[in-house]
Amino acid sequence: MNTRTIAGALLALAILAPSGACRGPKLATANEQLERGEYNDAAKTYRKIYNKLTKKEERELRGEVAYKMGLCHMELNQFARAAAAFQNARRYGYGDSTISFQIARMLHADGKYAPAVKEYEEFLSHKPDDELALTGLAGARMALDKKGQTRYEVRQARLFNSRRADFSPVYLDKSLDQLYFTTTNEKATGTRHSEITGMKKADIWFATKDEKGQWKRPEPVEGELNSDAEEGIVAFSPDGSTMYLTKARREPNSNTGVEIYTSQRSDAKWSAPVKFDITSDTLSNYGHPAVSPNGQWLVFSSDLPGGHGGRDLWRISLTDRVGSLENLGEWINTPGDEVFPTFRSDSILYFASDGHPGYGGLDIFRAELTPSGGWTVVNMGSPVNSAADDFGITFGEGESGFFSSNRGDGRGYDHIYSFELPELKILISGWVLDKDEEPVPGAVIRIVGNDGSNQKQVARDDGSFSFPLDRGVSYVMMAGAKGYLNQKQEFTSDIAEEDAEYGVDFILASINKPVVVDNIFYDFDKATLRPESKTALDELAQVLRENPNVTIEMASHTDRKGTDEYNIDLSSRRAQSVIDYLISVGIPAQRLQSQGYGESRPKIITKKLAREYPQFKEGDVLTEEFILALPEESDREAADQINRRTEFQVLSIDYQMF
Repeated sequence: MNTRTIAGALLALAILAPSGACRGPKLATANEQLERGEYNDAAKTYRKIYNKLTKKEERELRGEVAYKMGLCHMELNQFARAAAAFQNARRYGYGDSTISFQIARMLHADGKYAPAVKEYEEFLSHKPDDELALTGLAGARMALDKKGQTRYEVRQARLFNSRRADFSPVYLDKSLDQLYFTTTNEKATGTRHSEITGMKKADIWFATKDEKGQWKRPEPVEGELNSDAEEGIVAFSPDGSTMYLTKARREPNSNTGVEIYTSQRSDAKWSAPVKFDITSDTLSNYGHPAVSPNGQWLVFSSDLPGGHGGRDLWRISLTDRVGSLENLGEWINTPGDEVFPTFRSDSILYFASDGHPGYGGLDIFRAELTPSGGWTVVNMGSPVNSAADDFGITFGEGESGFFSSNRGDGRGYDHIYSFELPELKILISGWVLDKDEEPVPGAVIRIVGNDGSNQKQVARDDGSFSFPLDRGVSYVMMAGAKGYLNQKQEFTSDIAEEDAEYGVDFILASINKPVVVDNIFYDFDKATLRPESKTALDELAQVLRENPNVTIEMASHTDRKGTDEYNIDLSSRRAQSVIDYLISVGIPAQRLQSQGYGESRPKIITKKLAREYPQFKEGDVLTEEFILALPEESDREAADQINRRTEFQVLSIDYQMF
């Protein structure tokens, strides 16, 4: 069922004691069952009484019975039934001042967040400082706003689950090849069913991996560990030789209590449990043990006096118990219940709580020890946490492992779920092309991150490439190839926790043929550069900085209009304007040479130009004769526009190399 039933039977606390005098033998029986924590039997008895109370004068008693029936369903994790019972109690005028709070908690745990918010607000209007109600309201609002979504993937671990309750998985040791858990399946030891849950009393089972690393079907632990009593919720010493377990203290017609026991492993068998004495207090309950990885501390859940309310997490030294008992403090413990601790490291602890803001029922929280001795507590978010009870987490490799939850089970049974945080798939991909948008053969791309990463890749035949990245890292990328100038780009990946793919293309300039510099503009009939040319010129300057051993000829070309002398003069002045700009931004003059060609070098149509201007075909030479033979004036204007260009040609690649 849940931590308040089976697991709760292994850490049962006194709940609200029945009030008022007994009104008949059946009601007295039900009240006694409830007081002893026999929730399943009590719920059945109350239901029979409730159905017989049909007279008007029995309205008050019917409200009381409905309320106590709600308490039973709440402990059995039957949230919808509990909410309905509490609402019936309120309808019949039952006077408990906490009834709106109880209804809110059950609606919250049933995933009905909007009505839960209203019930919390109703209760807080009369008791505005109630810490548990304020926390519940914050959690319901958080869930309603769908906050705290994570990338964890959660699946039911069906191999480990029976048709009853299976929960609190834990690995035996660091080999991660044995998983122990608590179960109430029908093959559990003994013949009697629990009065608390109506199921078989809990046993400890385990599963192992085969030679291929696959889990085999679970089976009972060997030895003298399991008995007719309730056993479960285990932890192990770092070497896996000692088991700490919770065991119910159960006697007829008396309250249920629980204690921590130990068992020793010899080969594959476990010895009969021996009580582990924590204090001389026999009225308090002790359960849900967890051992720190260094073997120094035992953390457990208890209702010991001096706590913060409900069940708190405490710890005691395993090396020197005397005087070492201490509460883990207000950072972790609340007026609610803190249960099911699990160590990830000596300074990182996971636990379940209904006293911190959550999605409903018990949620799993991560607590990290701070240098000052406090704890930073964070909800693990959805989908690890749900509206139901989520608890008993254990970690395997990386961010993966198992935990328990009764989500999606109307009967309130706990089941074991796997969880995994998949690696983020962050990629940067693109193409290395030449100025004609053709793949550059043999292009090499290097990417260096400020995290120390260094990757290298040869582009595919189509010029494409792809690199995996990490979040929040700044990268410098360089692409180059024989016969081409290098190009550098810088990039910083996003810090968002989501898959992403970024695109970066490299357009490399050939050192063997002229390269047109697009988007350079001059005033009409002048050599004055227009402001909108700055972007293209700055990019050209950057290419020259990235290739410091290159010298170039900067050439300007005109169309066929005007005399040859005029066009040579205009193009020369325009080429020199580009040179002057490059010098002004730091490019050495010795690397630059200007040349005006006028109309003497008509453009030859490339594949790229043929795609942009389908009226021309690859290889066409835009001479004056060719242009004059074009039938359409628009085509002649297009040809003139192509001829008017600024381009550079690499002259040498060994400037100041020797």
